[in-house]
Amino acid sequence: MARPELKGIELTAAPDALRAWLDHLAHERRLSPRTLEAYGHIGRLYVAFLERHRGETLSLKDMGTITAAEVRAHMAERRSGDHPLAARSLSQSLSAIRGFHAFLDRRLDTPAPQLALVRGPKVKPSLPRPVTEDQARGLLAEPDADPDAEPWEAARDRAVLTLLYGCGLRISEAMSLVRADAPLGETLRIVGKGSKTRIAPILPAVRAAVDVYLALLPFPLQPSDALFRARRGGPLSPRHVQASVQRLRGRLGLPVRTTPHALRHSFATHLLGAGADLRSIQELLGHASLSTTQKYTGVDADRLLNAYAAAHPRA
Repeated sequence: MARPELKGIELTAAPDALRAWLDHLAHERRLSPRTLEAYGHIGRLYVAFLERHRGETLSLKDMGTITAAEVRAHMAERRSGDHPLAARSLSQSLSAIRGFHAFLDRRLDTPAPQLALVRGPKVKPSLPRPVTEDQARGLLAEPDADPDAEPWEAARDRAVLTLLYGCGLRISEAMSLVRADAPLGETLRIVGKGSKTRIAPILPAVRAAVDVYLALLPFPLQPSDALFRARRGGPLSPRHVQASVQRLRGRLGLPVRTTPHALRHSFATHLLGAGADLRSIQELLGHASLSTTQKYTGVDADRLLNAYAAAHPRA
């Protein structure tokens, strides 16, 4: 049976247990800093609510006596106020709370059986929102026409966007590439969410875009330096990529859904439309579960129905 201690330090208070859970997520589960920040925020709000509700500081033992009514009251509080959570965010919050209690049960011998009585809000499944093939091509070509960018900056932005669309990368994955990764070969080893590794095939167009960027890059780089650099020579940030796409889509008149991540969605959707099978797309995207990849079938079905409605004479 597990003892209520971790790394040789006895845990007696709920906030200590919360920190132990976050430490577990960071070092054993290897979640991203952004995910850890979100889970920490959810956990701190949850523990603070329970302490206010009970009027006392919670011990680890108290966390095993949490009632379904208390969890529902916390969810109701987060659904109201100045910044109410939508159903999807509320569901994610409850999922994090379940994860915290699962850790308390498995690692600290503190189960909370009443949590099983709490149901999450009904969430309408949402489909990915890709751009069309023509919109993707326009977005990839537009950096070269940016009058405010230096030639090497335009080449950099085009290389990043080509990686996102041509390889289905997340922004964080593209930003994690180092100088030693280029020139690109036939494939690229990508370390994604949860430190999961996958192999991404490299298209000639992707390789060429990165080669042009490297030829124009004015900064010398060491093999371990980040491949993509900002105007003053520091590592390029995901925020820059987001701002760049926002600026480019404005010039092209593209919809708001045109984001860097939409290029990853477009990569998967366009592959599916061209006949690629779901299992292959799952591996290319690095999804842990095929059910995550299956959402793209809904996008492709919508596209086919729209084409049918527009083209069939009796539609």
